[in-house]
Amino acid sequence: MSEKISTIILSSNESLKKLISLYLGEYGGFECFDDFSDLSDVYNTLSSQSKTFLIVDLNDGIKKYADFLQKTDFSNCRVLAISDTPEVDLIVRVMRLGVKEFLSSPIIKTEFFDVLKRVAEQLNGQNQKTTKSRMITVFSNKGGIGKTSVAANLAFELAKITKENVALVDLNFQFGDITTFMDLHPTFNISYMLKNPDKINKDFLLNTMEKYKNSSLYVLADPPVFKQAEEISRKEIENLISVLKETFSYIVVDTDSNFDSKTITALDNSDLLFLVTIVNLPALRNCQRCLDLFEKLGYDSDKVQILINRYMENDEIKISDVEKLLNKQVYWKIPNNYFTLMAAINKGVLVSEINATSNVAISFRELAMNISDSIYRKRLINKYSNNSLSNIYNILRG
Repeated sequence: MSEKISTIILSSNESLKKLISLYLGEYGGFECFDDFSDLSDVYNTLSSQSKTFLIVDLNDGIKKYADFLQKTDFSNCRVLAISDTPEVDLIVRVMRLGVKEFLSSPIIKTEFFDVLKRVAEQLNGQNQKTTKSRMITVFSNKGGIGKTSVAANLAFELAKITKENVALVDLNFQFGDITTFMDLHPTFNISYMLKNPDKINKDFLLNTMEKYKNSSLYVLADPPVFKQAEEISRKEIENLISVLKETFSYIVVDTDSNFDSKTITALDNSDLLFLVTIVNLPALRNCQRCLDLFEKLGYDSDKVQILINRYMENDEIKISDVEKLLNKQVYWKIPNNYFTLMAAINKGVLVSEINATSNVAISFRELAMNISDSIYRKRLINKYSNNSLSNIYNILRG
């Protein structure tokens, strides 16, 4: 028999708490904990239990719980938010805080039981892989563009926003810098992984890849010796990617700037390919050549997206000029913020750890939101809103 799921209800509405407790008892498999007057007690309880279900009544005010939800690691916890005013902006906001379930009040028993079924399956390991893994490769055929910074910061924000396991893989075998950017000193690297092909599975990856601080981001470093990189084959990269996709919800890959077989393997297997450039003519001409090559390789136009790094509003070359030159819309612009970026690099941390409210940190966060798996979020929004699909996409972009 499975261990009961510890359940905490955060609400000042006694009638709501009694109703939820009644439904939980009827459904079975969930055990309600006593009331908590202090959120620190809630945090300690969540940390001490192997699996927990947190129900948050947003009618008490989202501000009351926003910081708590943002800072807490919910890797062994699922959160249900309840509100009697299920507006689109509110739904999007709580989803960005890591909430996976949302119900309007008064609670409908059948809908609540559907939530309990999903939560029980996820926490009891019966439905561990609920979404298809997405592999995002960050590429530029010109050095000095800042693609490693883009890859590292994007991966970190994806881990924070989705609360799911994210892999950051350094396939830049000549000049890999990810571990330097993040001040990591990994015991194992990709060469070690590939020398043990029979061992490569989910547990092996999670135990040997370097976990970044207390996040759900796992880093796979490049080989420290170039000779080790030369020994890695395209087939080995393909096999590794296959296992990574079985293990992680998101895989972010930083590649070499050369079109060798290993880089092309990563590009071929990507669901989304960010072609990173800056706004100057040499970089844009290189970008144009890449787009031509990607077309010859048969990549779908939706797979390849343009990302402008170090963007400045007062650049002589405007975004409209870039789009006209490349004959393609710019997907995203990362603003130029030299001081924040350099402070992060010099301290071996990521930009949101230096200044979470800086324009560059906000841009990475919104980029991660925009590309994260939003199927469930869209279903909720369609349920509670009459907005057109185009308006919904605008809301999700922040």
